[in-house]
Amino acid sequence: MRMDVLTLFPEMFDGVFHSSILGKAQEKGIVSLNAVNFRDYSGNKHGTVDDTPYGGGGGMVLKPEPIFRAVEDLLSKSNERTGEQFETTADDSISAVATTESQRPPRVILMCPQGEPFSQRKAEELAGEDHLIFVCGHYEGYDERIREHLVTDELSIGDYVLTGGELPAMVMIDSITRLLPGVLGNEMSAVTDSFSTGLLEYPHYTRPAEFRGWKVPDILLSGHHANVADWRRKEALRRTWQRRPDLLETLDLSPQEIKWLEEFRNETK
Repeated sequence: MRMDVLTLFPEMFDGVFHSSILGKAQEKGIVSLNAVNFRDYSGNKHGTVDDTPYGGGGGMVLKPEPIFRAVEDLLSKSNERTGEQFETTADDSISAVATTESQRPPRVILMCPQGEPFSQRKAEELAGEDHLIFVCGHYEGYDERIREHLVTDELSIGDYVLTGGELPAMVMIDSITRLLPGVLGNEMSAVTDSFSTGLLEYPHYTRPAEFRGWKVPDILLSGHHANVADWRRKEALRRTWQRRPDLLETLDLSPQEIKWLEEFRNETK
């Protein structure tokens, strides 16, 4: 998979892209991560990428030209690598025509507080793509034509405003990369993470079996895999009920899990 980030501060990604899981994933050739300074596509000697908004108001707005040029350049380079042909549609929006069914056009993702909330489900969806382009804004906002004619997705990591889209892009890239086959040492790690199963993750313990008088639950020392699996599912359900009961509203619970919930409620009476 390839992930490109359009940003005015590519240096922010140096440590993130070459450390820990992301760095190892690149070393293994599983993912290619690149930060591109879209100021290089400004088309003017001053490197100007923003301007005052029409109609007045405070702040500066990112101009469409640098963003469009940067994305188009990435699409052109992708064309050279994969043989895809990219064209402009009748309404001047960018689309891609794949030469084979297995080739898909990149998803162009706008980092935006107005966007769809990013979730584990969205990360799993994006992990199935071949090429992602993240657009990180600054200043007051984006020229609306970027939203209407360039991007495929608008995503947000929460209901708050940050200085720019770099930190949200890092969060999403990390979340997506760890889902790619071969990235994690234990493939089950991503499957059992919080939110992947619809529940928060169950409690974890390791050696020593007793620390300062606090003991590991006996069932985890029993070696009985079926009982351990039941305990983990029950404790994941308990933790979700205690901390994020809203997640249970969309889950299809088994009869046993419904009994466990009733047990939890009775324990608090």
